[in-house]
Amino acid sequence: MYKEHVIDSIKDVLIAKRKTLAIAESVTAGHIQAAVSLATKATSFFQGGLTAYNLNEKTRLLHVDVVHAMSCNCVSEKVAGEMAVNVAKLFQSDWGISITGYATPVPDLGVNNLFAYWAASHQGKVIKAAVLTAEKDQPLNVQVFYANEVLKSFLQVLNDFTE
Repeated sequence: MYKEHVIDSIKDVLIAKRKTLAIAESVTAGHIQAAVSLATKATSFFQGGLTAYNLNEKTRLLHVDVVHAMSCNCVSEKVAGEMAVNVAKLFQSDWGISITGYATPVPDLGVNNLFAYWAASHQGKVIKAAVLTAEKDQPLNVQVFYANEVLKSFLQVLNDFTE
């Protein structure tokens, strides 16, 4: 289900650099955290994470800008960036990654295509933010797809990042 070689590579980079990771999720409902927790020696780099599904929890726990979040149903590049930065602060971690989006269409909101924003932060700054798109499928399959894509992209960020 999860791409173990990607997870192991993330683990190797973070442990070698003595860096830590925290994760904030919405649309993936904990799949990224579950995937990372499967790494051997996960406690050496994974600080923890949280799943915040609604506006109240995203603003209360992750200090997402409430006015902006209300304007976009909590789904934007800005929200993803705030989630990544603030989950890292919450867990006192070097790196934060986050995702927010849609795993099923929401016609009432005009959401017919599936997409999610993800972000990676380092030491309080957003290093990467991007949008992912998914084909319509069972929600579980979409969540796992997003989780694997975020981890693959985060590994690329780690490999490209220089301090």
